[in-house]
Amino acid sequence: MITVTVSRKNNSYTELLSRGHAGYAEEGQDIVCAAVSVLIINTANSLERLTKDRFELDEKDGYVHIRFPEELTAGGKLLMDSLVLGLTEIEKSYSKRYLKVKVREV
Repeated sequence: MITVTVSRKNNSYTELLSRGHAGYAEEGQDIVCAAVSVLIINTANSLERLTKDRFELDEKDGYVHIRFPEELTAGGKLLMDSLVLGLTEIEKSYSKRYLKVKVREV
C-alpha cells in the first residue's frame, strides 16, 4: 500500500511524504503506483518551473519526501491542492487497500 501524508500549517503546505508500493499489479503493470508517481513528480516539476516556491525533494524507490521551508505562493498552493484532489480521487476509485491519503494540520 502507498501511504501519502500531506502536512499543512496556517492554510499552507509544509510537506508531503509518500511511502510504499500500491501492490495493485506486478511491477511495471501497476497503474495505481504509476498514477500516484506521475501526480507527485508532475507537481514537483510544476512547482519548480511554474512558481518561485522553494522546496527540498528526496526521492528513492517507493519513497518521496517534499518539504517546503517557507509558505507557498498562491500558485504553489493551487498545485498542491490539485495534487491532493488527484490522490484522493485515486484513493476513492481503487479503495484504501492500495492508497491511503492523510492530510494533517501541524
